[in-house]
Amino acid sequence: LSETEEDLVKAFEEFDTVDAHEHLSPEKVRLEQKVDALTLFSHYTRTDLITAGMSAEIFDRIHDPNIPLEERWRAFSPHLKSIRHGSYARPAFIAAKEFYGFDDIDEGNYKALSERMAAENRPGIYRRVLRDKCKIRVALTQANRTDYDLDLLVPVMPLDTYADLRSRKAIEELAEGLGAKARSLDDYLGLAREGLKRWKSQGVVGIKTASRPYGEPDRGQALALFDSIMRGDEALPELNPLRSYVMEQLLDMAPELGLVVAVHTGMWGDFRELDPKHMIRIIMRHPKTKFDLYHMGMPWVRETGIIGKNFPNVWLNLCWCHIISPTMTRSALDEWVDLVPINKIIAFGGDYGTPVEKVYGHLVMAREDIAKVLGRRIGDGLMTEDEAIYVAERWFHHNPKELYQLDV
Repeated sequence: LSETEEDLVKAFEEFDTVDAHEHLSPEKVRLEQKVDALTLFSHYTRTDLITAGMSAEIFDRIHDPNIPLEERWRAFSPHLKSIRHGSYARPAFIAAKEFYGFDDIDEGNYKALSERMAAENRPGIYRRVLRDKCKIRVALTQANRTDYDLDLLVPVMPLDTYADLRSRKAIEELAEGLGAKARSLDDYLGLAREGLKRWKSQGVVGIKTASRPYGEPDRGQALALFDSIMRGDEALPELNPLRSYVMEQLLDMAPELGLVVAVHTGMWGDFRELDPKHMIRIIMRHPKTKFDLYHMGMPWVRETGIIGKNFPNVWLNLCWCHIISPTMTRSALDEWVDLVPINKIIAFGGDYGTPVEKVYGHLVMAREDIAKVLGRRIGDGLMTEDEAIYVAERWFHHNPKELYQLDV
């Protein structure tokens, strides 16, 4: 980092941060698990390990605590040299140093690191990592549950809970859970509204979907398919006119209930199916609904920036991006500063589950990326250092706080 960039990072470290996307279960779930050095190579590093040549079966074995640690390390260590310089792996090394005092993770220290991690896996670990170290005031988390300490973790729930109705059994189970009946499609939509209202009362601030090639909403087709399901006919495929129609009804309910619609875009599996451009018509049909587009739409970062520029009901979220590729993130963000009003960008979401320590490593990388982008603009005379700090604080704290109406 340059001197200017280092000064910016130091300023960013003083901010309260809103972590705009995690997959953290309640702390009690983490405490029930046996953790060790290999826990730091779970979650997204799985992708790099498998594409580097590790089988999925071996990956599952190295995270099986019933297998001796030495045996699991022997299976893992040949692959470490292939992934250690990637951005998925860097947060593991940052966490090992900052929380456990180890400058590296290797043959000589993995046992000692594991012992230290096990000793520190005790009540309060979330607060020590997220609040004390990261200065995260609130983390929005998605683990399909609502039983959280709402002072630190605030849930976002899956829209598919109510949109993906492909069988009579699923519909009846949802209705039973809400103490209702769903004999018709309109009955079901009323049930779904009550479900969203219940979530809202439990502290939920958003519902999450994904950018997919959905069809145009057609009530006639939706009615026919709902009736077919309730007659016990064959279950529907994942993408179908009923799902598209119900989803768009839910999108209209969201602003009425004060819920933001978070949207996974880009990266994952056959990412062609997750192109952010699939959302454009949907965004246009729901101008009162607030959409939070995740992951910069990677690799469609320019298209995603244009979507954020053109539509006042769209925000752009850099969650996950800094560990997918810091270089791509910085390049895109530099263009976004040209394109998008600064109140439309959200800087950070760790996107982790079990290895909560890696949230800090990801945040370090995010601060560096933001400092490099804004530092270059300072050097070019396009903004002052005070202006850069103002922009970054909006991105790290104020924008997600205001979008999700967080009481922080």
